[in-house]
Amino acid sequence: MEMHEEKISLRRENRILMVQWIYMCEARKIKANAETLSALCNVFEKDPENFKFAEEIVSLLQKNLSQIDALIDRFATNWNFSRISLVDLCIIRLAICELLYRNDIPPIVSINEAIELGKMFSGEHSKAFINGILDRVMSTLSRSLRTAS
Repeated sequence: MEMHEEKISLRRENRILMVQWIYMCEARKIKANAETLSALCNVFEKDPENFKFAEEIVSLLQKNLSQIDALIDRFATNWNFSRISLVDLCIIRLAICELLYRNDIPPIVSINEAIELGKMFSGEHSKAFINGILDRVMSTLSRSLRTAS
């Protein structure tokens, strides 16, 4: 039986690398910057030039981390912020960053991508947890949920 490998879009590949990048930086307590992105691209034998989207999102995330974390804390009902797994936290932070600061990406797309990342990198219950927080954040948005602005 022949196996078919699914072709992933460059944007999804950027999101996958972002989760790995932010996770690595958080775990090692180092700054996510162009240098650490380049190092990670070298490990995975990727061309850093293909990951400008990742660099833009992570830059936005760093500039707005306290606001993003405050939203996570607010919407993670009955859940202590410090107990959120690091991988789930990385995925949620990146998705909220897209929801708040990238009007060129429909919110539904950002949430669906985050759920897919959760399936890829996290436990079986993460999907519902990630979706729950992101749905609450999305409900605060005043823009169209299915189209880019």
